[in-house]
Amino acid sequence: MSEESKPKRKEKIIGIDLGTSNSACAVLSGTGQPEIIPAAEGRTLGGKAFPSYVAFDESGRKIVGEPARRQAVSNPDGTITAIKRKMGLSYKAKIKVGEEWKEFSPEEISAMILKKIKNDASAYLGQEVTKAVITVPAYFNDAQRTATKNAGEIAGLEVVRMINEPTAASLAYGLDKDTRGKLLKICVLDLGGGTFDITIMEYGEGVVEVLSTAGDTQLGGTDMDNAIIDWVAGNFQKKEGIDLKGDSKAMIRIKDAGEKAKIELSTTLSTQINLPYITQKDGNPVHIEVELTRAKLEQLIEPTLKRLDPIMKRAVSDAKMPASGIDKIILVGGPTRMPSVQKRFKDFFGKEPEHSVDPMECVAIGAAIQGGIIAGVVDDLLLLDVTPLSLGVETLGGVFTKLIERNSTIPTEKQQIFSTAADNQPAVT
Repeated sequence: MSEESKPKRKEKIIGIDLGTSNSACAVLSGTGQPEIIPAAEGRTLGGKAFPSYVAFDESGRKIVGEPARRQAVSNPDGTITAIKRKMGLSYKAKIKVGEEWKEFSPEEISAMILKKIKNDASAYLGQEVTKAVITVPAYFNDAQRTATKNAGEIAGLEVVRMINEPTAASLAYGLDKDTRGKLLKICVLDLGGGTFDITIMEYGEGVVEVLSTAGDTQLGGTDMDNAIIDWVAGNFQKKEGIDLKGDSKAMIRIKDAGEKAKIELSTTLSTQINLPYITQKDGNPVHIEVELTRAKLEQLIEPTLKRLDPIMKRAVSDAKMPASGIDKIILVGGPTRMPSVQKRFKDFFGKEPEHSVDPMECVAIGAAIQGGIIAGVVDDLLLLDVTPLSLGVETLGGVFTKLIERNSTIPTEKQQIFSTAADNQPAVT
C-alpha cells in the first residue's frame, strides 16, 4: 500500500497538567476513555509520571523528569525545580551546566519539561503529538498564562487551549456522572506544590458552569516543605552550632527527607528523619537524627493552612451561596492527602470530600477530556469558565478602570468609550 493510500490516523490532543513539583499527561483513547500516559521510565512512587525537575550533569547533558529528580541531592547546583512559581516574572534561573553557569528563563525550563512529555507521549501513542491542552492555576494572571503558552510553543506544541486546573478536575469528575436532572454545586479545592485554587461550579445535563474562583499562586506544599526544612535545620544549629543554610547539598538532602516525612505522616503518626554525614565538625562527621510526629508537623504547617481560610471565604461569597450549599467537594493535588488539610476543608464546608477521583491525575484527565471536546471525540459536555481577575485599562492619574469584573463567564465582551487625556493627542500608550 502506498503512503498516499494509507488511512491517516486521527491526531491526538493530549492533556498536560504542568505542575510545580510534578506534571502529568493524559489522552482520550479510541473509545473516549481517558488514559494516563506514563513516562519512558515508568511511573514514579510519588504518583505523577513526570517530576517537574530539569538538570544538567558534569558533561552538560540535559536530564528531565524522574532521572533529574533522582540525582538532585548529589547535583544541587545543576538542578532546578518549582519553576512554575516564577512563570510570568522577569526571572532567570542560574544553573551549572558542565563547568559553567548559565541562565534560563522560566519558559525555557518549563519547555524542557513539556518537551519530555511530548516525546514520551509520542512514543507511547506511536504517533507524533503536536497539539495539547495545558492547565494553569485558576488564579494565574495574563503574564503567567502567556508564559505557559510560550513554553508549550518552545517545546514544539500547539497549545489549542489552556484551562484552569480546578475546572479540568471537574471535567474528570463529571464525565461519568449522571446528575438525573439535578444541578450539583461542586467545589474543587486544588492545593498543589506551589499554588492553591478554589473553584465553585454548577454541573448538570452535561453543562459545567463556573460560578466563582479564587486562589493564591504562592501557596502550596512547597511552603509546608520549607517549614519542615527550617525546623530541622534550626534544631541542628541549636544542637551542633552549625548553620547548614549555606550548604546547598545539605539543604537539598534535608528538603528531600522532609518531603518524604511529610508524605509518610499522612498514614502514620511518627517518622524518623535520619541523614548520616550531613556535614563535619572538628574533622568528624555529624549526622541528623530527629523524630517528626504528625502533631509537630501540623503545628509547623498551621501558618500555611491559615492562609487557605480567607480564600475559601471569598470564593463562597463570590458564588453568592453559603458553604453548606456545596453538594460535592473534590480535592486535587498531593497535599490534599494530608489529614490536617482534609480536616480543614471538612470543617469549613461541613461535609466529607469525595475520594472517587485521584488527586494526582484528575487535572491531566480533565485536560484530555477538553482536548476530546475540541477534537470532536466528546460532544456531551459544555464548559463555561470565568475570568479569575478583573480586566481593565489604566486611565489618567494611574486609575485602574474595570471593564470586565472578575468571575465573569467567558467568552464575554464589554465596550466603553474613553476620551483622550489631552487635546489633539496622537496616540494612546
